[in-house]
Amino acid sequence: MTQNIFEAYNHAKKELANAGIEDYGFEARQMIRRVTGFSNQQILERYNQPLTAFQQNNLTAMLKQRSIRYPLQYMFGEWGFYGRDFYVGVGALIPRPDTETLVEEALKALEGTENPAVLDLCAGTGCIGITLAAERKDATVTLVEKYPEAMGYLTRNIERNRTDNTRALAGDIFESAGADRTYDLIVSNPPYIPAEEMDTVSPEVHFEPQEALYGGEDGLLFFRAIVANYRDSLKPGGRMMFEVGIGEAQAVAEILSQAGSTEIAVQKDYGGVDRVVSGKF
Repeated sequence: MTQNIFEAYNHAKKELANAGIEDYGFEARQMIRRVTGFSNQQILERYNQPLTAFQQNNLTAMLKQRSIRYPLQYMFGEWGFYGRDFYVGVGALIPRPDTETLVEEALKALEGTENPAVLDLCAGTGCIGITLAAERKDATVTLVEKYPEAMGYLTRNIERNRTDNTRALAGDIFESAGADRTYDLIVSNPPYIPAEEMDTVSPEVHFEPQEALYGGEDGLLFFRAIVANYRDSLKPGGRMMFEVGIGEAQAVAEILSQAGSTEIAVQKDYGGVDRVVSGKF
């Protein structure tokens, strides 16, 4: 039976809530926007407009996919991050609001530095490095990504966001890819979930690439490798900055300290979690 927009929205909310989706109201709105092409304001103005059969079928298909906890972002094929849209899909880590804290701290660190050189390691979709390149058009940003699936999204996102001041580099951080240059800032949101937590993450996360999540037995494998392999690629006074998992901030700060870093700082995300750790070399 064909529903109007208001009925479809309420039906979607109920289905998503029954599937255990925490933010079911937000996701229902996103689905209605997607199938109608309307803005939030247009949805309010046309709430009694019937969906077409095509729109109804699309909504039904979305709800079925989401009921098995398939990520909404993969269904849409794109997602917003720091005011820009990025292509995303199977094989690439989904951009998250928590990571915007890393971008904000990186931009602060670059204040006063003209024509900064930035390295983004484990770049994935490129949301961090591309955002920095877009916000600081005088910067030169190198983005390193190992996996071809993610690299496909990264290169498309560079084109989409028209950041010509970027360099996409296929390579492995364990082989020091990108360390052939020197940088004012090195940023990374590396895999950081420890072994004991891999089975307890949310159902949606199981659809994301495990290689972008698993950080070794204690979750710190990539932090150790990046600090060891790239600290000599920082210009004097340059900074290294990481997104970290819950409860990892002090351990990552200690890794930086043992490597000779100074002015080590920890920044909380919007949820009050210690999320960004940085240090000067």
